[in-house]
Amino acid sequence: MTRPITVGADGTAESLAAVHWAAREAVRRALPLRVVHAGEKSDDEGRAAGVREALAQTAREITGRHPGLQVTTDVIDGDPVEALVAAADEAETLVLGSRGHGAIVGFLLGSVGQQVIAESTRPVVLVRAEDRAESEAAGREIVVGQQGGPEDSAAALKFAFETAAVRGAAVRVVRAWSLPTVFTYSPGSLKLLDEAGGLEPYEQKALAEALQPWLERFPDVPVTRHVEMGSAGEVLLSVAAGAQLMVVGRRVHRSAVGSRIGSVAHGVVHHAPSPVAVVPPT
Repeated sequence: MTRPITVGADGTAESLAAVHWAAREAVRRALPLRVVHAGEKSDDEGRAAGVREALAQTAREITGRHPGLQVTTDVIDGDPVEALVAAADEAETLVLGSRGHGAIVGFLLGSVGQQVIAESTRPVVLVRAEDRAESEAAGREIVVGQQGGPEDSAAALKFAFETAAVRGAAVRVVRAWSLPTVFTYSPGSLKLLDEAGGLEPYEQKALAEALQPWLERFPDVPVTRHVEMGSAGEVLLSVAAGAQLMVVGRRVHRSAVGSRIGSVAHGVVHHAPSPVAVVPPT
């Protein structure tokens, strides 16, 4: 089954930018585009008809710009989180509009947007209202965060390299590290650090091991390795200005009041100027 690129539309400037981003990505990946409006069913038939017509107009605009693109539209009634997570399950990627330096807007109010990101089984891309096709110009990188061992960031690296390959873009892989506390030292860890020649060489080696399968799979994608001491969120944001897309893996913290994403993804989503892809583990 061919999965579409699915995008949420609600009439805001943010969602319109998301629709255009999703359309360009669908064309690049030779995938269909699905445009959905998710929300509680309205008893006002006139309003419901207006939503359907707005979606149809959006589809006409997109097919006018991309004549060969297959576009479908859907109105999904019900809880927005459940509707969007279900739509994401059937998609290659879910694309949503977001307000710069703030919360997701429109049908995603307050914590709802974070719940969609936290519960989605597929990558979720957040797009600012100010996003334009020009931001995907040559010379702007796909920036991806890498942490832990090879498996910990495999899904994020896969998404970043696949995106770079279809765009003809370079990838900057960022690994941040910090000085361990005395309580984290053990004979085993000290032996590994000694064999690597110190902390930074150890981090460089860990990054190289995580990257190796993707370098072999995508030999034509230029790669810059960026290893820097500091918090992962701050190091990623320090290079965000030159990115056409930021890619971060997802960690989820669950509590009695719902799920929330990890601090690194949260910080990048709220403060990166470019679109941000949040990729769940496989």
